[in-house]
Amino acid sequence: MLATGAAAVTAAVVTVSGAQAAPAPDVDGSAPTFVVPVDPGPIQTRHAEALRYAEEHPGSAPLGANDFRCRPGSDHPNPVVLVHGSDSDSYSDWAALSPMLVERGFCVFSLNYGSDGKPGKYARADIAHSAREVGKFVEQVREATGAVEVDLVGYSQGATVARYFVNRLDGAAAVNRWVGVASPTYGGIMFGLVPLLRMLPYPDRIAEFLTSEAISQQMQGSSFLAALNAGGDTVPGVEYTTIGSRYDEMIQPHTNIALRDPGAVNLSVQDLCPENRGGHFNMVYDPFALGLVLQSLDPTVPAAACAPVPLGAGIVDMIVESNS
Repeated sequence: MLATGAAAVTAAVVTVSGAQAAPAPDVDGSAPTFVVPVDPGPIQTRHAEALRYAEEHPGSAPLGANDFRCRPGSDHPNPVVLVHGSDSDSYSDWAALSPMLVERGFCVFSLNYGSDGKPGKYARADIAHSAREVGKFVEQVREATGAVEVDLVGYSQGATVARYFVNRLDGAAAVNRWVGVASPTYGGIMFGLVPLLRMLPYPDRIAEFLTSEAISQQMQGSSFLAALNAGGDTVPGVEYTTIGSRYDEMIQPHTNIALRDPGAVNLSVQDLCPENRGGHFNMVYDPFALGLVLQSLDPTVPAAACAPVPLGAGIVDMIVESNS
């Protein structure tokens, strides 16, 4: 859900040979704006460093991702599709997880989705539109790899985009597992600013003007999330896992991360590693949290070592880098 700037190329769909071609128009007549980055960047261990690299090297892909020649093996038959967070891109959010998954034998794919026309920015447009882009990409991955289903891993807004695809666009037929990292399932307060906005007239319009449509849709109390969760926040046939932190800076109460309906497993980092006090921005570069993602996709993976993480880890670096 965090706004973290990153740049990307304006290509669209990658074929097995690596060539790029424009996708078909979306169902609402608009042209899809998702891109599939193909230039591999280095492994990163800190979110701010990954963001800096992404800004300096537009169009970078997380190492190991988007090899359309990859064929899933029997141990990991489902390709993993990674869906990044707000104002970000696939490299800045997945430069740690992608190589970890590839090392364990997964076929890994990622896209940059949800452009609203602002140069170098993704995951800003209407979430329903972004979910359709993810659906198109999932079909491309299934066709290229021959896989019947994929597993989806979404970070922050990416978790909501992926869940909208699964729950509202009939994506359940193509998805085995959904994993949401720091998912704003029932909305975020964004450092406590959302309750203040709710005291003003037209808070959603104000948030959209100051940030983006997608950010306004993720605010606690948004009509978008109410509609998405109405009638149940899960659908049959999909294994759902949320991985959250009690110290999430953007989503409070932290219980807003959890799914509440059948088929969901909700994991809290602090329930399993109390000395880890990392929050929203640290999640996709925290070894323990990433270990939980790996275990959610493959239960045979050994548990990651628990180690202390200070409260607020990574926040200042991300704010500085996002505004530099």
